[in-house]
Amino acid sequence: MTQIDPSAIDALIRSRRSTFPKQLVSGKKIPDETVLRILENATWAPTHGRTEPWFFVVYTGEGLRRLGNFQSELYKNEEPNFKEDKYIKLKEQPLLASHIIAICMKRTENTRIPEIEEVAAVACAVENIYLSLNAYGIGGYWTTGGPTYLENAKTFFGLGPADKLLGFFYLGYIALPSPAGTRKPLSEKMKWVTE
Repeated sequence: MTQIDPSAIDALIRSRRSTFPKQLVSGKKIPDETVLRILENATWAPTHGRTEPWFFVVYTGEGLRRLGNFQSELYKNEEPNFKEDKYIKLKEQPLLASHIIAICMKRTENTRIPEIEEVAAVACAVENIYLSLNAYGIGGYWTTGGPTYLENAKTFFGLGPADKLLGFFYLGYIALPSPAGTRKPLSEKMKWVTE
């Protein structure tokens, strides 16, 4: 096992931030090789039964426009309380990113692994993405907006009936850093049992 300085890990984890689309440098593209390295790190998340349920669909270049067009039109066709400003946001916001990763969970046929454990494994993969971005000096944001929970969106992302779309991860270089984070004291969120 490689020995890593614990204080470096502490600093990496505690400095992780979400960087929202409007905080990204518009038009500056992250090298695809860097995105591939980040996704490779994501695949080292824990997974019960080694099912590796994560699946990533990466959009960049004109793919960002295609994603924006898809999600805005789906919203227009499915939302009974249609709002023009939300339609425009869904169409244009993807263009603020260098890359957008659709975060998906694919279920292995006849698996005995409970669905919640597969969702948790994908969430662990997303945390690996967050930590990798921090190490590479890139900003990112995981959102469950847009078509995330719409059944009619699944086929666009290559998903079957048992699969799930778990959101989108926006990537880009940081123009406006997020403020330092805070957390409640650990003592308020734990109990130590010794006997």
